[in-house]
Amino acid sequence: MMIVNELKQHGTADFPFELYKVDRLHPRYVMTFHWHVSVELIRVISGELSLTLDHRSYRLRAGEFALVNSETVHGATPHDCIYEVIVFNLAFLKTGNPVCDGFIDDLLSHVSFLKERPENEDVARAFHNVFEQMDDVQTTGAPPFKALGAFLNLLGEIERNVSFTSNVNATLYDEKRIGKLKAVLEFLHGHYAEELTLDDLSNVANLSRKYFCKFFKDMTGTTPFQYLTTYRVEKAARQLLITKLPVTEIALDCGFNDLSYFIKTFKARKGISPNQYRKSF
Repeated sequence: MMIVNELKQHGTADFPFELYKVDRLHPRYVMTFHWHVSVELIRVISGELSLTLDHRSYRLRAGEFALVNSETVHGATPHDCIYEVIVFNLAFLKTGNPVCDGFIDDLLSHVSFLKERPENEDVARAFHNVFEQMDDVQTTGAPPFKALGAFLNLLGEIERNVSFTSNVNATLYDEKRIGKLKAVLEFLHGHYAEELTLDDLSNVANLSRKYFCKFFKDMTGTTPFQYLTTYRVEKAARQLLITKLPVTEIALDCGFNDLSYFIKTFKARKGISPNQYRKSF
């Protein structure tokens, strides 16, 4: 299934790896459900993070981590949490040596999948080293050579120590449900600024209104319109940081027709008003 939702370039064309440090003021503090062709690494610095990968749920605590396979629908809810995310292009790590590249090719073609919560100590050390090396690259401008080596070492430790599954999506039923969810999320992300109805969303999933609400809640842990509101706030927070547009215009651009409701909703999710949020950066 090659439906791609997030097309953002992570890192640069020459070094497609990027580290994000996420706290309450980050625009994507609540990780709304999305997917991409890149692989993602997540580790929790403090607090707890409720993470969902397709239909599987995990509770990550400080020091714990997870791997997100390519095209896996994922989202997370932080609980007084600070966490870090690395998103990277797996294909960039290919060396041209078929002995080394076979494992990467299997992951890229979805013949194999990385284990989402590996428990091996060698893998854990290699995982944390990747974050340390990436932090060095992004904060001090260190050359990325050691970081690339850390990524290759992580894959090597995973291949040597971790049994990885041939298919994390166990049944055709699960595949169909994930396909429906991707279609709905793609629609929401493309039309979030518009006035959407339950009929609009249930039609995309080809479900009745009643069963669509249950389906969406089962898959994401939230209701369709709670999700939509969170996504709109995320988009608004981003605009507050990268533009000088008035708050009223940003609210309208992000699907909020009532300024007072936007301010109230934004503050409930970010802890501060839109103007205070903009000034804080």
